[in-house]
Amino acid sequence: MDIEDLKIGRDGTFIPPFKSNINTIKSYETDGYDSIFFADHILNWIPESIWHPNITNLAKVYESPHLIYEVFSMMTTAALNTKKVKLGTGVTETFRRNPAVLAQTIITQDQLSNGRTILGIGTGEKENITPYGINWEKPVSRLEEAIEIIRLLWENDEKFNYNGKFWKLKNAVLSLKPSKKGKFPPIWIAAHGQRMLDITGRLGDGWLPIYLDPNSYKKKLLLIKESAKKVGRDPETITPALYVNVIIDEDLDEVDKMIKSPIAKNHLLTLYNEDYKRLGISHPLGESVDGVIDYIPTNYEQHTMLEILKKVPVEMCRKYYFNGTPDEVISRIEEYAKIGVKHIVLFNYSLLCDINKIPSSNKCMKIVLDYFKK
Repeated sequence: MDIEDLKIGRDGTFIPPFKSNINTIKSYETDGYDSIFFADHILNWIPESIWHPNITNLAKVYESPHLIYEVFSMMTTAALNTKKVKLGTGVTETFRRNPAVLAQTIITQDQLSNGRTILGIGTGEKENITPYGINWEKPVSRLEEAIEIIRLLWENDEKFNYNGKFWKLKNAVLSLKPSKKGKFPPIWIAAHGQRMLDITGRLGDGWLPIYLDPNSYKKKLLLIKESAKKVGRDPETITPALYVNVIIDEDLDEVDKMIKSPIAKNHLLTLYNEDYKRLGISHPLGESVDGVIDYIPTNYEQHTMLEILKKVPVEMCRKYYFNGTPDEVISRIEEYAKIGVKHIVLFNYSLLCDINKIPSSNKCMKIVLDYFKK
C-alpha cells in the first residue's frame, strides 16, 4: 500500500476528571487522527501494589492505576464532541456484555456518531472477568457465537430463533438500524491464535491485534486472507490494523530511562508465552500463564511483582515498544505499512512511564502523525 494511505489512530481512554478528557478528544480530531479507540476495562494492567511514588510519579497524582471510565459513556461523550474521527472499542468482549445488548449498544453509538463507530471485539481477559464472579469458559467459541448473533440481529428485519451453545434466542428482533441504511458498523477482531484468525477471516471486517513482530504479522495476515477466500469473501475487504504502545522522546537517554522502568516492563507481562519462547526464555509469570489472557494484576503483592519484573529483559522492551525519537517511530510504522497494515492505533505509553513527559511526548506524537498526514 501507499504510505500516505495509512490511517493513524490514537488511544483515547478517559481517566478522571471526566470533563478534562473532552478537550483532549477534540484535539485528536483537530490534529488529524483518523480514529480514537477506548479500552473496555475495569482493571488497568498495572498492579496497585507497584503504584507507589517511589516506582512511578503518576502515583503522586492518581490514587489508583485502575481509574478507567465505562467504555460506552466515553464513546458517547466523544461522539457528541467530534464530527469526523472514527470511534472504536479497543476492545470489548462478550462475558460482561450479552451479544444482543452489545448489538443494540453499537447501533446506538453508530447513530450518535453518524456512522463513525467501530466495534473492536475479542475474547476478553481474565483480569476483567474472574475477579468479578464471572465464569471464564470457552472464550473463542463464545466470541464466534456472539458475532454470529450480532450480525443476525443487525441484518434481519424479522424476528428469528438461534440455538447456540451459549445463547438461545427465541423470537428475537432488533429494529434499531444504523445511521446510514445498510451500512453496519465494522467489526474488528483482536485475533492472535489460529482459531481467532480463522474467525476473523470468516466473520470480521477488520483485524486489530496488539503488538506482533513484522514476520508474525505477515504470516497471520495471510492466514486471515486464506480463511476469507475459503468462504467466498474478498480478503481485501478486511482492514489489517495494529494496536501498538509507543515510548517516544527527542532525547534517547530519556527513552532509555522509560524503557527500563517497572511500568514499561510490567506491560510485557501481557505478552503470550510464544513471544518469550522466541527469545529462549519462559514467561516471567510461569509456563502455565499465557500473558494477556491469564495475568490478573490485583493478585500480586509488591515484593513478588518487583521480582517478577526483574525477569523481563530490557531488549524485549526495545523490541515490543515502538520506541525512540519521532524519526525512529516513523520508521517502525513504515515497516508495518509495507507489509500490509492499513490502520495503526498508537498509545502514548510514555505518559505512564513518566508523567513529566506529557508535553514532550505528545509533541513527538504530533510529529509522527504529521509525517504521514502532510
